[in-house]
Amino acid sequence: MSLDDLTSWLLKEGINVEVDALTRRTVRTELDNLVEDPEGDAAPIDWSRLLFAGSILARSKERAHQEAALRIATGAVTLGNSQPVNDAGAVLLGKLSNFRAVALANDRNLLEYDLEGRLGLALRMEVQRRQIEQSVLVESSGRWIQVNDFQQRFWENANSHSWLSASAPTASGKTFLVLQWLIDHMRSESTKVAVYLAPTRALVSEIESNLAALLGKAGDMEVSSLPLREKYGAATAGGKKLILVFTQERLHLLANVLGKDVNVDLLIVDEAHKIGDNQRGVILQDAIERVERANSALKVVFISPATQNPEELLADAPVDAKVAAVDSDSPTVIQNLIIAQQAPRKPQLWDLSLRHGEALLPIGRLSLASTPGGVSKKIAFIAAAVGERGGTLVYANKAGQAEEIAALISQLIPPMGGQDEELSELADLARKGVHPNFALASLVEKGVAFHYGNMPSLIRLEVERLFRSGKIRFLVCTSTLIEGVNLSCRTIVVRGPRKGVGHPMEPHDFWNLAGRAGRWGDEFQGNIICIDPDDANAWPTGVPVRSRYPIQRESDAVLESRDGIIGYLGQRLDTPLVEIADTGKYEQVGAYLLATYLRLGSISHASFAKRHSPQTIAELDGRLGAIAGQIEIGPDIAERHPGVSALGLQQLLDALRAYEKDIENLMPAKVESQDSYDRFVTIMRRINENLFPAFQPDGIIPLHALIVVQWLQGYSLAAMIRKNIDYHKKYNKPYKLPQLIRDTMELVEQIARFRAPKYLSAYMDILYLHLREIGREDLIEDDLDIGTQLEFGVSSVTLLSLMELGLSRMTAVTLYEKIARDDLTKESCRAWVAERNAQFEGMDIPAIIVREIREKLLPLAEGDEASSPSQ
Repeated sequence: MSLDDLTSWLLKEGINVEVDALTRRTVRTELDNLVEDPEGDAAPIDWSRLLFAGSILARSKERAHQEAALRIATGAVTLGNSQPVNDAGAVLLGKLSNFRAVALANDRNLLEYDLEGRLGLALRMEVQRRQIEQSVLVESSGRWIQVNDFQQRFWENANSHSWLSASAPTASGKTFLVLQWLIDHMRSESTKVAVYLAPTRALVSEIESNLAALLGKAGDMEVSSLPLREKYGAATAGGKKLILVFTQERLHLLANVLGKDVNVDLLIVDEAHKIGDNQRGVILQDAIERVERANSALKVVFISPATQNPEELLADAPVDAKVAAVDSDSPTVIQNLIIAQQAPRKPQLWDLSLRHGEALLPIGRLSLASTPGGVSKKIAFIAAAVGERGGTLVYANKAGQAEEIAALISQLIPPMGGQDEELSELADLARKGVHPNFALASLVEKGVAFHYGNMPSLIRLEVERLFRSGKIRFLVCTSTLIEGVNLSCRTIVVRGPRKGVGHPMEPHDFWNLAGRAGRWGDEFQGNIICIDPDDANAWPTGVPVRSRYPIQRESDAVLESRDGIIGYLGQRLDTPLVEIADTGKYEQVGAYLLATYLRLGSISHASFAKRHSPQTIAELDGRLGAIAGQIEIGPDIAERHPGVSALGLQQLLDALRAYEKDIENLMPAKVESQDSYDRFVTIMRRINENLFPAFQPDGIIPLHALIVVQWLQGYSLAAMIRKNIDYHKKYNKPYKLPQLIRDTMELVEQIARFRAPKYLSAYMDILYLHLREIGREDLIEDDLDIGTQLEFGVSSVTLLSLMELGLSRMTAVTLYEKIARDDLTKESCRAWVAERNAQFEGMDIPAIIVREIREKLLPLAEGDEASSPSQ
């Protein structure tokens, strides 16, 4: 009998009954408030038989076989009632290269001291051999790290290949090892500048903080998230090596600042499957191609969670590049997908079943504290019951629902014993940094919180930290969790998850979310509770089966539609955008194709052309050629504005040329000027009319302009919310405070930090081009680029200096309100803080902000290094 035949027989017939019984018992230990089972779990477990079978299953490469072996090993370690059984479970974990699970067992005192000393000589030699084989050498420090199979293959291939695409499940230790490898590579090789691309600002903050923690006080390299020439120039001139943690938009900002001088040695693209995201995917693709054009020797590493075809990301590598794909689907943590259905006629009792292969394995009955009425109550009541011991994430489809569910949970859980100082400090930050009645403040004092992408980063990061520490027991989140935030939990509760308004979550996104349950090294198991699986409104296609991401570039997906993009380009030249269907679907890819055509003279020379039919490329070339014939601006300007059509840029230039009044009226005023607001209103309307209808509807442009002015003036979020309240009161507009707070956060993110930087930067580039044409260079200012100002919400030298020193914007703005001068350098800011260190407690500044100031700025006065700002 072959190994494949043996392992298949073991699961189907040999030990299937025993594995089911073990599974039921281990899952029941994970859940709270289960009704006592009259049958109990009294049947003895034949550990010798199960562990022997597990050692055979561990040799298989099939996921189902490895999962069974992992469940047996975990059961032996956590349920075994004797030292030999616990030891055997730990040895089996070692055979699965799951050394972090063994370390977790030691941390929880599930194993007695000196396991290896109790093993026989042969087994001890095997364990030591395995530990040596499953280790990688960190050359820069000379230390060894124990790794799993995926991590080992990643490390070896990353060192030996110039383009690498690596894919593995969410809880497989990707981020941990990539950051270790990045630092080691920077220290061991001649690499001067590395860029780590993350899809969201939330993940930028996390990666930046993790890198700073790994580097500690080492002074050989710097980490930054600011796209500034100064930091880049110091690294390339022989100073400290530099790791830049950016979104794709920030990488474009840096490339715009540096122009032809941009030269990145190493590019790491995290969550690389997002190259297929609608509208943002082509911006990521453009960023990768832009830095690769600037340095043909660029080393590129793609990281993605559980994708079907990681090799697809290597298709555009240079012909002489040495490429490799590392793919793994091996489990590192048991993940229990549990179905929750109401018991007939008993709304307070819910039957829980585990999806076990293709069958459902009954686990037990859950008892709720109250009868749930409505969707939010159903989610809240089940979460509060099943995850009572804490470490519970609850998924909400909207920010408002997240706040509602969190409020309900806070009423169901037992009160905390005494007042926790850290939770009180977070509540104080929420009240002072957002609004005195911001719902988060009262909730965190009870050990409950909510979390969504538009929240200020300092608050969001503190929520995550306190959830990891266990002080926040329940955390209600939105889709930020599937955008790459590495936040683990014990249990996830979800009902009918959506990604975006009205869009049921795709299976691969669902399993990326599920991967947060039972993070490797933090838990042995993770639980995903799926409520109402038979409700077609909640789950249109049922609870998703495990699925892996299919990688396809957004540009390739649009080109495959062929008729759609060809028809769009045919209308784009002489039809107003508001009259063209599917503008949002085709405009950004159309802009990318047009910029490529302007640069190469034909898209047939582009790397993507080989993936599409010659006929399609030829037809696109014809349409693009007709448009390009009407464009005077060069490819350099088009390259600076990914996602913005060069045709729109030309139409804007034509409008500026036709302007007959005082040319200075086209210029924005400094944000401190009284007429700044009116100028922005006019410029936004001009952008809508000539470049792209980005600020719609027209009646809301004044609000958009107001948000942009306040953001650039360095207003805190709390001040902007107060202004918004005053506006509603002045004009007798009805409002609900929680919604107004969320709406203000949304305006900051979507207008001030996304649309405004994108289109105002393009406007200023075209305006400066026009000023040079008419000999009015005297009006061109060399201040910080408007896109960078808006990305970080700064316009003064002092604010920028504070953020360069590593402060979050919330902290920088709070401190700036206490500083009289707007022209302080970094050194002057350090001196100001050092002189007033003892006075901070009397300034009514939240303790968390004081802590960040002292951590980031005071060590600098003593010669240490600070990390970059968390934005």
